[in-house]
Amino acid sequence: MAKISGGHLVARALKQEGVEAIFTLCGGHIIDIYDGCIDEGIKIIDIRHEQTAAHAADGWTRVTGVPGVAVVTAGPGTTDTVTGIANAFRAQSPMLLIGGQAARIQYHQGGLQELDHVSIMKPITKFASAVLDTERIPELIGMAFREAYNGRPGPSFLEIPRDILDAQVDEEAVTFPTQYRSRGRVHGDPKLIQKAADWLSGAERPAVLAGSQVWHCRAPAQLLEFSERAAVPIYLNGAARGCLPRDWPFYMNYSRRNALSQADVVLVIGTPFDFRLGYGSRIAQGAKVIQVDLDYGELGHNRDVDIGIVGDAGAVLEQLTAAITPTGKNKEWLKQLRQVEVKQYEAAKPLLYSDAVPIHPLRVAREINDFLTEDTMFIGDGGDVVTISARAIQPRQPGHWMDPGPLGTLGVGTPFAIATKVARPDKEVVILFGDGAFGCTGFDYDTLIRFKLPVIGVVGNNAAWNQIRFGQIQKYGPERGDVANLLAPTRYDRIVEAMGGYGEHVTEPQQIRPAMERARDSGKPACINVMIDPDVFSSGTRNQTMYK
Repeated sequence: MAKISGGHLVARALKQEGVEAIFTLCGGHIIDIYDGCIDEGIKIIDIRHEQTAAHAADGWTRVTGVPGVAVVTAGPGTTDTVTGIANAFRAQSPMLLIGGQAARIQYHQGGLQELDHVSIMKPITKFASAVLDTERIPELIGMAFREAYNGRPGPSFLEIPRDILDAQVDEEAVTFPTQYRSRGRVHGDPKLIQKAADWLSGAERPAVLAGSQVWHCRAPAQLLEFSERAAVPIYLNGAARGCLPRDWPFYMNYSRRNALSQADVVLVIGTPFDFRLGYGSRIAQGAKVIQVDLDYGELGHNRDVDIGIVGDAGAVLEQLTAAITPTGKNKEWLKQLRQVEVKQYEAAKPLLYSDAVPIHPLRVAREINDFLTEDTMFIGDGGDVVTISARAIQPRQPGHWMDPGPLGTLGVGTPFAIATKVARPDKEVVILFGDGAFGCTGFDYDTLIRFKLPVIGVVGNNAAWNQIRFGQIQKYGPERGDVANLLAPTRYDRIVEAMGGYGEHVTEPQQIRPAMERARDSGKPACINVMIDPDVFSSGTRNQTMYK
């Protein structure tokens, strides 16, 4: 009988799931997985920190729709991924982390890097388990992927001891599950769908907020068709940005606060009532609220809803499109919101085109927006600088906006860029970093350079953790307001240059676009260090809405 090792079983099971690459940092516990991946034709992308590996696997899922995979060693290798796994958990991103473990014979003897990883990972994963038999590796991997997609999606974790991976077993004794999870979509209850459609049809002031599940469910086409049929104002957040054309008559960007606070019927699809919506309080108290989510447990969480529908965003949008019968009662409402859109844009315009020095962050955002092509993937990685830029930067296609999600994790920029360029080498990638965020995983520019993955990074450098700094100054006064939140005006461009990438330093607004063009032409991983005004804060930071 032919023999096969545990590491090769891992690789074969991943290949069967459609995995094309793993993100990893080497360790003696996991090397047999590498040997298997080579045989199966799976790319091995080795990075400089395990947090990057976890974020990159999350990013791979977001870009491709196929679950990303990170493989790390035991002990600190696995604990270093906790931030990335927690971020994927809050962002509802299905992925798989495989962690090494000391050999079973060494359990509780203090083996090298031995730790109870499963207990650590359980609170931040959909599924966490040890694999204790080599023959069951494919079964457990299938179980992990199934649970990652069960209801609200999220990450799974498997711990595999070294001797389980190294063991040779009879290939004929191993069962490879092939039909271990449903590929179908969950549709909404027809009665609730009809009731929701009737409310939207007769509303005078309807509003729709479409969130990340619209992209996760790959439903931009359904959203566009629904929008065309319903003729209601639609606002996008999270990964849904880019799911409607920028010039679409029912797509709104600047008037969200006005719409949600005055609407009579609100459809919230695929986004939770978390801090970004004031836990539901930013929706008019008298509005009829319709909520659609993959997770039953999210319905009515923090805010009572009049209609709660469990379902896939695409499937439910198709149902609503078929059931809705527009009456045209909202025409005046659309006109009012469009006027707000124009007014808000005109108010921001002087800052978008500001020639002030230090550079205003909105000028940086507008330059980036003008620079984007139809095929550019944009990644936002930062606190206040990204918050300020969110309205100004408009991705051109669905799935071309990436940000950390509701956990607010800094450090996703470089890992997401690595994943995107490996998965979609034809795509241009532009990252907007805060200088604090760059410091978290910026050293993995080394990985971009080693694998020849050109990206264009722009660091908005205000030498501060500004999102925290404002609140601290407001609460304790200027004398204590700058404690523990100031950074050096570091030349991050020179750091990237020293690694072998392309770098430029920008201090004048007129220098931004030419620097980005030269970065694009360089064909290298690039970093443009832009010095921005440290005394400019987003409206959300000034109002401290993230804490309300």
